[in-house]
Amino acid sequence: MKKLFISTILLVGLSMNVSAQKHPTPPPHPSKSELVNIKSKELDKRYNQEKKAILNHPLATKRMKQDQLKALNEKYRSQKQLLKKM
Repeated sequence: MKKLFISTILLVGLSMNVSAQKHPTPPPHPSKSELVNIKSKELDKRYNQEKKAILNHPLATKRMKQDQLKALNEKYRSQKQLLKKM
């Protein structure tokens, strides 16, 4: 009787554990505007990091920094336009 009781408890416990693992809740999918906002924030963060790196470079001359910043601004502007088109 004792073995039957223990095996029944064990079987119920394992079946509950297995059934709990079968149905994980799917993660919520962000909307299109949320995705665009996330990508825009990542783009702004990367732009600011690159700009800071250019401005703080010890060996670059003023003219080199201006050229690099101009190229960075053009790249940033084009990527922002692509995000707005989405």
